[in-house]
Amino acid sequence: MNAHAASQPGTLRRGLHGLYEIGALWFGLILLGILSLGWSSLSVPLYYLLPRRWAVPLGRWGITTGFRFYLWALSLIGACRFDFSALDALRDQGPLIIAPNHPSMLDAVMVISRLPNLACIMKANIVDNVFLGAGARMAGYIRNDAQLSMIKQAVAELRNGSQLLLFPEGTRTTRWPVNACKGTTALVAGRAGVPIQTVFIETDSAYLSKGWPLFKRPSMPITYRFRLGRRFDPPQKAGVFTAELERYFIDALRDAPHFLPPNAPSADGPESH
Repeated sequence: MNAHAASQPGTLRRGLHGLYEIGALWFGLILLGILSLGWSSLSVPLYYLLPRRWAVPLGRWGITTGFRFYLWALSLIGACRFDFSALDALRDQGPLIIAPNHPSMLDAVMVISRLPNLACIMKANIVDNVFLGAGARMAGYIRNDAQLSMIKQAVAELRNGSQLLLFPEGTRTTRWPVNACKGTTALVAGRAGVPIQTVFIETDSAYLSKGWPLFKRPSMPITYRFRLGRRFDPPQKAGVFTAELERYFIDALRDAPHFLPPNAPSADGPESH
């Protein structure tokens, strides 16, 4: 058997796996779109009909349930592997600021899927999005386009018993291993008097990192692993604490076993896709 004939099975397997990856990518995008638009459509009348004390818990339950189903489906078809055990340990621990690093667009989806009583600070254009906006408003998520109002709402949510998802970087990572941290986390924690629980998101793929095109297929399966970091007491000095938090993330993530810089080539090499 010559070398060309021997290579044909491997070429065929790679071709079939590439077709599978395309199918899995589109399946995930379409499923997320259907779930988000469906819940958003239901949220519009519920937002206006229900009192806030009912609407907010129902809104958060709906988003958590939808995202959990979506990630379960990705796992079922073999597109992703998830280890959420560390996040699950935070579920009943009362008011906390959940402060993860932010390597990909899926980070908020994954965290929200495990923590049902979670408020979230979101970009204003996401709150205004037709797929996510109505559901986000019903769930009491907080817009980030008015700094003072954002901080007041975040403090109020924590004092009312919610947990709060807040990415210290403010946006997806572009400077490995983390961007410069913003002072919002320290300001909110200090005013609310709640601890900051750091969370490390580790992945072996740059999928949906900053600059990754939405329809560009990644190598699959993709692994996501969560682990808990240090829990910081409410800070007294926001500036000093923010610098300390950034150094802590850098030290903890630099040699993380599963962490891949957002702009790194995939495990198959730069020419894989």
